[in-house]
Amino acid sequence: MNSRSFFSELKRRRVYSVAVAYVVVAWLLIQIATQVFPFFNIPNWVVRLVVLLAIICFPIAVVCAWAFEVTSEGIKLEGDVDRTIIRKTGRKLTALIIIIAALAAGVTVFRFQHLQQATKAAKQRPLTVAIESKSIAVLPFENLSEEKANAYFADGIQDEILVRLAKIADLKVISRTSTRHYKSAPENLREVGHELGVAHLL
Repeated sequence: MNSRSFFSELKRRRVYSVAVAYVVVAWLLIQIATQVFPFFNIPNWVVRLVVLLAIICFPIAVVCAWAFEVTSEGIKLEGDVDRTIIRKTGRKLTALIIIIAALAAGVTVFRFQHLQQATKAAKQRPLTVAIESKSIAVLPFENLSEEKANAYFADGIQDEILVRLAKIADLKVISRTSTRHYKSAPENLREVGHELGVAHLL
């Protein structure tokens, strides 16, 4: 038997159809195992076993498709089956493959849409950072005097307050370096507190 007649024989015996149907069904079973099994607290090794069995059984299914034919009278050797019966069986198998492929496509689209929605929701969900209740930041004081040279008094007051607050063991105090760029009297103090990660501002 040359290669051309061999592939023709594969086509006649519906080996290709069986292989495609097996791959689609195996893929569906693997998807069900990966999605449903964790919901019932089934161990991960069971999922791996399903994948392993699907791979091992593939060549067995191909050999069976070559050697046997499923008829209304049961499973028979391919050589003992009438050609008309083989054609009828082949049409049924083709219809089954189309149905399974449509089902697989539906599952794929559903999973893709679900993944997109989950990703979009994760991006829109704001990041919540736990802020300690015993935390404070001392913002830079503004020099309200007409003399700009007196600005160092405002800086000195901030440093003195920071030094005294730092002596409190249970209090989280933000350093002066982190609050330096808030010197221009920020309007939204709640947002500033969230950015600095503190519950109180001075």
